[in-house]
Amino acid sequence: MKKLIFIFVMLCMFSCGGDYIDKPKNLIEPEKMAEIMADLAITDQAVILYPNKNLEAGTRFVLKTHNIKSEDFIESFKYYVIKDKMKDIAEDAKKIVLQKDPKADKYIQDKLNKSGIPPTLNR
Repeated sequence: MKKLIFIFVMLCMFSCGGDYIDKPKNLIEPEKMAEIMADLAITDQAVILYPNKNLEAGTRFVLKTHNIKSEDFIESFKYYVIKDKMKDIAEDAKKIVLQKDPKADKYIQDKLNKSGIPPTLNR
């Protein structure tokens, strides 16, 4: 009887391994997610330059431009974070930002050469 219970418990443990989160119904593709995150990063920088402006309005504009609902973005973001895919998406977003603004790469390299530490955002 003890062996049967042990086998049942082990079977249950190994059958439950895998996904901690279900795939969202309206999952945003990683390429599109990278584009949205790049646009959000650019919008965030605009708010730093103009502190009296509303970041929420910029975020809504970016999502509307890409025809994405905020709920779909949030669910997709959670999914990619849990699946450990957000680092790759963020790297793709960085490449997109550098394509849109090549001067950003020179700025980052200058900061790295001076201090060895990547530049931080000041708010």
